This record gives sequence, structure tokens and C-alpha cells, in this order.
Amino acid sequence: MAVVIASDLGKDIAGEPLLRGISFKLERHDRMTLSGRNGSGKTTLLRMLAGEASIDRGELVLAKGAKVALHDQRPPRERGLSLREYVVSGAAELVAIERELASLEQAMAGGAHDDATLNRYAGAQARLEHAGGYAWRERALATLRGLGFRPDDLDRPLRSFSGGELTRASLGRALAGDPDLLLLDEPTNHLDIASLEWLEQHLDGLDAAVVLVAHDRWFLEAVGTSVLELEAGSEARSGKFFPGPWHAWRREKAARELALGRAVERQRVEIERLEQFVTRFRAGTRARQAQSRAKRLAKIERVAEPRSDGGSLQIAFRPPERSGRVVFELTDGHLIAGEKLLLEGAELWLERGEHVSLVGPNGAGKTTLIETLAGRRALAGGKLRTGHNVKLGFLSQHADELAAGTARTVLEAAQHAAGLTPGRTRALLGSFLFSGEQAEKPLAGLSGGERRRLALAILVSSGANVLILDEPTNHLDLESREALEEALRAFEGSLILVSHDRALLDAVG
Repeated sequence: MAVVIASDLGKDIAGEPLLRGISFKLERHDRMTLSGRNGSGKTTLLRMLAGEASIDRGELVLAKGAKVALHDQRPPRERGLSLREYVVSGAAELVAIERELASLEQAMAGGAHDDATLNRYAGAQARLEHAGGYAWRERALATLRGLGFRPDDLDRPLRSFSGGELTRASLGRALAGDPDLLLLDEPTNHLDIASLEWLEQHLDGLDAAVVLVAHDRWFLEAVGTSVLELEAGSEARSGKFFPGPWHAWRREKAARELALGRAVERQRVEIERLEQFVTRFRAGTRARQAQSRAKRLAKIERVAEPRSDGGSLQIAFRPPERSGRVVFELTDGHLIAGEKLLLEGAELWLERGEHVSLVGPNGAGKTTLIETLAGRRALAGGKLRTGHNVKLGFLSQHADELAAGTARTVLEAAQHAAGLTPGRTRALLGSFLFSGEQAEKPLAGLSGGERRRLALAILVSSGANVLILDEPTNHLDLESREALEEALRAFEGSLILVSHDRALLDAVG
């Protein structure tokens, strides 16, 4: 039985079409991934399915009584609640069912055994059993453990959590409510590798339909059973449904685009041949043949050119200056954050040209360590030696370095950091999809993805021979992640990488 059926859905934004012709049907255990560039309408579609955004065209039908849960990147509002209270509040229906069962049991103990009462009791009991019975609270807490929370986090108020922890709390709340339709927008953000693997297993066994947006390629491959591709159209994005796993869809898409490109080229050659014949013989002895060719030319139905959702990042690090053989030497390093000892007796030896990945659970001290290597933090103990002629390029997790200085626009920030002429700066920004007026956008209004692209543009122009990168793929779409992956693989200098993007770690680290 279908949990949700979407028929020819459409959405307008500010009077302009964004989505058209979105159709699909999902049953329990179906897990559909949404594919499309940033800004293609993926989050908007999730909010339409959740009832938070209006549907301007088409029809959306949910199964009777279906419960919908949405997790997105908006932080929780209930900052005064504890983590435990916040997660349980997402299962208000289950709390209500418990109360209904208690009331019905009291009524039946008083002699109410009519069919209506018994049927209500059976229905409520079945719904609660689906969520794990009266142990659903324990299952909710197990969900939080799977997402990396510790027992002493449960009674902390939300206002004491970091932004990443709040995002994980929102995900836990969505999972804990036993939804029939689960909508996930970037659920892998702020999860360490252990939590990512736990989430993959949890979704695999979930008795619900799932629609998700993610840019973690290994996660998409592990979880998805179908793909809805939001592809560029003449007016808006249309939906192309593919009933198969993510890797099969990528192969099908590549083959489709290759075949379309070849068809366009064949038709272009044929049209050019006919046009040359018509032009050459229109007034000569073969005018009748030219007229016939002209009629054939007029009847040709043009093959549509492949539509683009925008360009791709052009990332290329130029060959860096040669550093000394030893880049970093850390001996008996002690790192402290606040009053917490993160690392004790740490040892690190990095040589020229080496690419090293730092892995570990959230809170293990990875960011603190690389900030120390970059000279942004002091060691609490031990010794750090930086080698000869090390020119460092640092990319923080949230691109905080963009806040430094007085620059107000993308162009000003890039020109100031790169030390280039306005013309060369615009050429650099164009490679990172800031063309024309986009280069004049104010820094304060940039999205997470735009901030990341600007920070990468500045990094590429720096000429650094040692890169220290903290979650560099955050907020990047799939095509941009793959472009960065290729550039880092080819980088001739030294690299220290902190990332939970397993595809990137596998390719680069």
C-alpha cells in the first residue's frame, strides 16, 4: 500500500516556476533520494511533502493517518527543553496513544466490551506496537546514542549545545517519532563515521517510506532504492523518476547524456549538410532538389540540447613552491579545550608531499589539533616544529576566515586575500561559479555553499604548499565535491584532511 502518491506537482516562487511535473509513488521501505544542483528545489519539495509549503499544481495524497516527520537544517526552537524532552516531544502521538490505551483499559475494566471500544483498543495497541510498544522511549534514547550523544547529554538544555549537536538532535527527534513518511534534508551533516554507519543500518530496517537529500556518495549508495532527478527544463525543474539504486542511476544518466549529445551532433551535421545543399543549388539547375531539401529541413524536429543546471567548479592548484622535507613535527603534544584534555602525548610527523587524513569521533580533538598545527591555538604541553618554507593554506569548517578584514562583497574578499587585479580576481571567481553580478554579492548574504566556494577560491589562489582542510566538502553539491576530490588528489604539496566524507577520504587520504 502506498504511503504517498505525488501526481504532477508544481511549485512557483515569487511568481516564477520552480518545479513542474513531479510524480512518484512510495511504499514502506522505499527510500527515494532527490538529485539536483543546489537551488534546484530539493528542500522546497521536502517542505511541500511535509505540508509546510503550498502545492501550486497537481495532487499529493498521503495514506490515511500517515504520520510525516521532517528533519532539515533549521535549528530547534525549543532551546529551554532538555535533549530528552525535545526528542520525546517529537513523539506526541505515541504519548497520546498511551493515554488512550490507559483510558480504554479503565473503561473495559468497568465493563465496556462493545465492538467500538475493542476495535479502538486493538487499533491503538497495534500503532504503539509498531513503534516498539511501551519501550519506545528506550528506542528513542538508543537513537540518540547511535547519533553520538552520551548519557550525560540527555538532561542538558538545548541552549547549551553547539550548532552541530542541535542538528543531530533534530535528526534524533524525527527518527524517534515512528513516522510513516520520513523526510531528511542533509541528515549526514555533523555525523562522524560511526554515526553515519549507524544511520545507514537504521534506515535500512525502518518500516517507513523515506525521501532524502544528501551529498555523501557512500551514504546515497548504501541507503537509496530510487532516485528523483530534478532536471533543468525550459521553465522549471521537472522530475525524472529512476527505480533503482544511486550508482545505477548515475550510469543511466551518463549513458543518457552521452546518447543525447551524440544525437544532437548527428542532427547538427545533417542540418548543416542540407543547408549547404539548399544554399548552393537554390537558383541553379538542381533548384527542385534544393526545394525538396528545404522542405525536409523545415520538417526536422530538433533534438533538444542537453540543459545545464549551471557550470561546474574549475579547481586546479598550481604547482607549489618546495617546502623543507619535514613539514610538521609534533612531540608529546597536549591539547586542551576549556577544561577538557583532548589529546595527551600526541605525536605527528608530516613530510613534504604526504597526504594524511585525521579520523575519529566528534569531540575527539581533530579540529583542535589542526588549529594548533596552523598556529591558531597554543599547545598545552609538548613541542611543535614547523619546517622550512612552509606556506600554509587553512580552510575552517565554517569558512570563518571570511569574516576577517573589512571586505563587504565576494569580489572585495577575494581580491584582498588573493592580491590580484580586479580582472584576474573576476576570472578566478568565475571558475568558482561567481560570474557577473554574483561577484558583487554581499558576504553577509552568502549561503553555506557560496561561502565554501569563495573560501576554496581564495585557497586555490594562495599558492600554499601545505593545505589543512576541515570538512572541505560541507555545503558542496556532488559535482563540486568530485571536482574538489580530483584537485586534491593531484595536489603536489602536503595535505592534512579532516572529513567525514568517506568517498573523499578513500580517494585522497
